[in-house]
Amino acid sequence: MSMNSPTTQVVRPAGAGHETLYVLLLCLMILAIAGSVVAWRHESQDVTHVSSHQLDARRDLSASEQGIYADLRVTLDEIHLLRQEQQTLPTPEALADEGFAPFAQDASSVSRGDHAWQLLDTKIYFGQSQTPSIAGSFLMRLKAADDAPDIWLSRAADIKAPADVTDAALESAGWQQIVAQFDAGVTRQHRH
Repeated sequence: MSMNSPTTQVVRPAGAGHETLYVLLLCLMILAIAGSVVAWRHESQDVTHVSSHQLDARRDLSASEQGIYADLRVTLDEIHLLRQEQQTLPTPEALADEGFAPFAQDASSVSRGDHAWQLLDTKIYFGQSQTPSIAGSFLMRLKAADDAPDIWLSRAADIKAPADVTDAALESAGWQQIVAQFDAGVTRQHRH
C-alpha cells in the first residue's frame, strides 16, 4: 500500500464584506418598514390649552390638590342627594360627620393642607388651606344637580373667603378655575 502525500486545500471566505452589507441592508429595510408602520398608525394627540385663569386638573395641580379635587367631584353626588332629602345644602360639619372627604378631618386631610371648610352664600363651599405650600384653598360653586362641579383654586397664603364669587371677581382676586380635559390619549380604548 502506498502512502499518498497529504493534500492541503485552502478555502477562502466567500466575501465577508458582502455578507456584512447584506445584513446591514436587511436591518435598514426592517427599520424602514417599522418606522413607516409607526408613522402610519400614529394618532395625533391634540393638547388643548387652558386659559390663563384656568388650571388643568391633570397637569397643573399638585398631588394633594388632585386628591382634594377628585374628592370634591365624588362628594358632589352625595351633596346633591342630601340636598334633595333635606331641601337644603349639608354643612361642611355634617359632611365631615358622615366621613365624606375632603370635609372629614383625618390624617389624609391634615397631610393634604388641613383645610377649614365653610358654607358661603348657600351654594358655595370654601376650603381655606392651612398650608398653601402643600395645597391651595378651594372654592366649589354649586349649580344644577346635573352640572359639572365648578371648582376654583387659590394658592395665596393669606386668602380669605371671597365676598363676590362671580367669575370676574374670582379671576381678579387671583383664583383659577380647575378644568378637567379628557383628550383621546386618556380615554382611548383598544379593542382586541
